Amino acid sequence: MSQVLKNLGSIGDEYRNEARPAIIDLWDSENPREVDYPTFHASCDAIARGFVARGFVKGDRVGIFCSNRLEFLETFYGAMRAGVIPVPMGILLPKDTIEWIVNDAALKLVFCDAELSAKLPGDTPRIVVDSADYAAFKEPGPFEAIVPQGDDVAFQPYTSGSTGRPKGVVLSHRAHVWVAETISRDRGFSREDRMIVAAPLYHKHAMNAIKSVFVGGSTVVLMKKFEPRAYLEAVSRYKVSVLSGVPTIFAMILQQRDLLEGKDFSFVRLATMGGAPASDELIDAVAKLLPNAEIICIFGITETSAALFGSHPRKLSRPRHSIGYPISGNEFRLVGGPDESFGVLHVRGPGMMNGYHNNPAEMERRLKDGWFNTGDVLRRDADGWYYFIGRSDDMFVCSGNNIYPAEVELMLERHPDIDQAVVVPVPDEVKHQIPYAYVVKRKGSTLTEKDVKDHALKNAPPYQYPRRVIFVEQLLLNGVGKIDRKTITAQALEFSRAEPEAQSGAVAVARAERA
Repeated sequence: MSQVLKNLGSIGDEYRNEARPAIIDLWDSENPREVDYPTFHASCDAIARGFVARGFVKGDRVGIFCSNRLEFLETFYGAMRAGVIPVPMGILLPKDTIEWIVNDAALKLVFCDAELSAKLPGDTPRIVVDSADYAAFKEPGPFEAIVPQGDDVAFQPYTSGSTGRPKGVVLSHRAHVWVAETISRDRGFSREDRMIVAAPLYHKHAMNAIKSVFVGGSTVVLMKKFEPRAYLEAVSRYKVSVLSGVPTIFAMILQQRDLLEGKDFSFVRLATMGGAPASDELIDAVAKLLPNAEIICIFGITETSAALFGSHPRKLSRPRHSIGYPISGNEFRLVGGPDESFGVLHVRGPGMMNGYHNNPAEMERRLKDGWFNTGDVLRRDADGWYYFIGRSDDMFVCSGNNIYPAEVELMLERHPDIDQAVVVPVPDEVKHQIPYAYVVKRKGSTLTEKDVKDHALKNAPPYQYPRRVIFVEQLLLNGVGKIDRKTITAQALEFSRAEPEAQSGAVAVARAERA
C-alpha cells in the first residue's frame, strides 16, 4: 500500500490549536502583527476556501507579488491546501520580466502589494493585499487540504535569471515536505525557537527557513527587508534563537559596532551562513558576538533543495568551513576536476525538482540520467565532509590559471583592515582576464591600494593578486542579499576603460609572476 503524501500547505498543522506565536510580522515595524498558530491556520484555510468558492481547480497557478508580510504566507500555504500552485515573483524584477512570468506561468490571479501593482500587465486579475479585497477573498471556515498524488506540483518559484530569462522550477509536495522535515530535524527546530527571516520570501533561502520553522512549531520573526540596524534591534527585542543569512549579511551586521557595544546575544543557539564561503575572520567575529551559538555553513539550490548536506549521522564535529556531511538519500558526484574529490557537483535525490516549466531545452542541458548539474564547484575531504569553492560560471582564467573569486576574497578578508571584498574579472589582452577587487575598509582604517596588493602577494599565488583595488562604502547587493557580481563586473569593466592601470607595485608583481 502506498504511503499517503502530505500537502506542503499543511505542514505544522499539528500545532493549529496551540495558542503560541507562529509569525511576528514586522512589515510595518512601528505596528508589528503577532499571529498565533490557530489564527494563522484559520487564515490559510480561509484562503483555500476562497479559491474553491471562485472556481479554481487543482493545478491552476496564481502569482504572489508581495514583499515579506503575513499575507504572502497565508496565500502561499492556503493556495497549496486547495491544490492551487503559488508562483512567487521577485519584487525587484523589471516590469517586462514580471509580464513574461505572468504569461509563462499562465497566472489566473496575482496577489500583490499596492505599491507593486503597477508593475503587473494592465489586464492581470489581481488582489491587492493592502485593500479590503484581500479580506473579501477569504471564506472563513475549516478546510480539508487536498491529498497530493505522486509528484503533484506544490509551488513554482522562478530562478534569478542571471543568464537569460528566469526559469520556472516545478517543485512537488512529496519532495518539499521531505525537505522541510529533514532541515527542521537536522537543525533541531522546536517550540522554543524563534527564527528571524529578512531574506525575500520568493527566494529559496527564506522559504526553506519558514518551512523548517513551521515543522518545528517555532516562531518566525519576519522583516520586510534586511536592514542591519533594524535586524539587530529585532533580534534583541524578540530574543531570536536562530539567525540565517549570506556572509555579506553577517559582515554588515558586524559593521554596526556602536549598536553592538555592550549587547548580550547569548540567547542565540544557531547561526547559519550560506551562498558563499565565509572567512575565518568573519566566523571568529560572529562567534564572539554570539558566544553560545553553533555557527555552520550551509548549501542548497532551488532545483535540488537545501536538504543535501547536514550533520554527521554519528554526531561527529563538523569542520569549520564544511557545508556538511551528505544527508541520507542523496547521491553526489564531482565532475571535471583533477580527481573525484574536486569538481562541479552533480546531484540526484528525494528533494529534486520535477523539472523546468515550459523549458525542455534547459532540462536537457542540466539533467542527464537523473543527475542534475548544479554548476557549483565543491571539494570533499578524506572524511567525507564537503566544502563549497564557488560557482563554475564565476571562475575565470588569468595567465592560464583558474581563479575562483571566493578564494581570493577570503584571502583579502584576512587582512585586519578589510571588512568585505569582492573580486571580479576584467578583460586583458595579454593575460585574458585579470582580477579587480572592490573593498570595504574597516571604519577608520587608512588602508591603501598598495597595502591590499602587498597583502595579496604575500598570501596567495601571484596570478590572484588584484590589479586594481576600488574602495567603496558598501558592496552592491541583489534582491536576495547576495553580492551583485553582474553589476559590479560591469562597473569594473567601465572603470578599466576609464583609467589606466595603476603602476604601484608593478615591478614587484612582474618579478613575482616571472618566478
